[in-house]
Amino acid sequence: MIEVRFLGPDGRKLAEAEAPPGTRLLELAQQLGLPLEGTCEGAMACSTCHVIVSAADFPRLGPLSVHEEDMLDFTPHVTATSRLSCQVVLDAAIGTLEVRLPPGHADMRGL
Repeated sequence: MIEVRFLGPDGRKLAEAEAPPGTRLLELAQQLGLPLEGTCEGAMACSTCHVIVSAADFPRLGPLSVHEEDMLDFTPHVTATSRLSCQVVLDAAIGTLEVRLPPGHADMRGL
């Protein structure tokens, strides 16, 4: 099981959960009711599932694809440790993971 902690833009803890290997980070966040939209359902045609991974955890996730890097180029509040949560597949080697929602994040699913 991989332990994941989700923080708000202000660093306040929003949720903490364990997930089995193979779970996509976006799926876990949505199961927890967190406001990660994922409009394109993982097709990398949007960036509504953008998260900022802690600097300590970022290297354990593996490299970004060229397409993910391109999508992040159009994403507001991107950082050196930004990822699209639909592209992060939890692996047992990760152990624990801490991610933060970016500032100005909005979830339009409920509107």
